[in-house]
Amino acid sequence: MKKIRQLLTVTTLFLTSVSLLAADPPPVVGLCIAAPRSSGVEQFIAFMEEELGPGGINTLVLRVDYNFAYTSYPELRDENPLSREQVKSLLESADKVGINIIPQINLLGHQSWHSSLGKLLEVYPEFDETPSVELPENYEWPNEDGLYCKSYCPLHPQVHQVVFTLVDEIMEVFEADAFHAGLDEVFYIGMDECPRCAGKDRAILFADEVNLISDHLQREGRELWMWGDRLIDGGTTGMGMWEASENDTHGAIDLIRKEVVICDWHYERADPTAVLFALNGFRVITCPWRNPEITKTQLHMTETFRANTLEKQRDRYYGFMQTIWSPAESFLKAYYSEEKTENGQVASLKAIMNHYSETP
Repeated sequence: MKKIRQLLTVTTLFLTSVSLLAADPPPVVGLCIAAPRSSGVEQFIAFMEEELGPGGINTLVLRVDYNFAYTSYPELRDENPLSREQVKSLLESADKVGINIIPQINLLGHQSWHSSLGKLLEVYPEFDETPSVELPENYEWPNEDGLYCKSYCPLHPQVHQVVFTLVDEIMEVFEADAFHAGLDEVFYIGMDECPRCAGKDRAILFADEVNLISDHLQREGRELWMWGDRLIDGGTTGMGMWEASENDTHGAIDLIRKEVVICDWHYERADPTAVLFALNGFRVITCPWRNPEITKTQLHMTETFRANTLEKQRDRYYGFMQTIWSPAESFLKAYYSEEKTENGQVASLKAIMNHYSETP
C-alpha cells in the first residue's frame, strides 16, 4: 500500500528532525524470554529480584508453551515441566519487585521447529495444516516445501477445544490478566491441500483466528498480546517475509479487534512501524533483540513518539520489550559471565535497564 510507504518516510524524517522532549516511561518496560526449566527456577527468581526489578523491568512475557505440568491434557507436557508450586514461587518473586508476568503459548504457527514437531501436532497430528509436508532429518532453509514451522489448521473443529483449555489452565495458574499467543511467522495458512482452508482469504483466516482467541480471553476480562509481523505488508514496505507478510495476511490489520496489543519486532533496523499500528488504533510495544545500538535508537524513537503525539495516541505507544531467543539458562549464563562477552542480547537488555533505572 502506497500510504504505508509514505507514512514510514514521513515518520523517519520526523525522527531525524524533532528534538526529544521529556517523557515519562511508557506503561510497559518488558522482557520476553523462555520460561526457565524446572531445575532453573531458583536462579531465575534471583535474576528477577536482583536484576530485572531494580533495572526498571515491570513486565515479563514468559514463553511457557508446553513447559508446564498441565492437568487438563497431561500428554502435552514437556519432560520435567514446571510445577504449579514453581509457578507460584515465580509469581511471588515477581510481585515483590513489581513485575507483571504474562504467559505465552504459541498458537497457530510455530507448531514445529526444524526437524521436530511441537507437542500439539505430535499428539494431535490431525490438526496439521500441511500433513503431507514431512519434517526432514536434516533441516535446511530454503527448502522445496517452504517449511519454516508448521501450523495448526484454524478451521479444524476440535483444535480450539484443546488449545483454549490449555490457555485457560495456564492463565489460572499464572493469575494473569493478559496472554501472549505468538502468532508470528505464520507461513502455512489457507493452504491448497487443506480441505477446510483451501481457497479462503488468508487475511480473513488470520483475522478470524486472532479475534477468536481475543474473544475467548475477553470473556474473562483478559487481553490478547501478539507479534505484529503478519499485519505488515512485506512487499510494499520491502520488509520481506520474516518481519512482515508476503502471504497475504497483512489485510488482517483492518479486521482484528483494537483491544489486541501488538508486539512490533524489528531486529536489524529501527523501523518506525509502531506508527502504523498506533494510527490504526492499537497499543503497540516496540521489541528489539541483539543489537544494542539499534535498541538505543528504538528507545529514542518510542519516547519521541510518546512526547510528540496527540494525547489520544500517546499511550498507544504502549512500551518497549527486549526479546531473548535462547533458553533462559544459557542467557543467564551469558548475563552473569565475568568474561568479556559479545552477547548482543545481554548488551541490549542492559541498555534498556540502564535507561529506565535512571529515569525518574
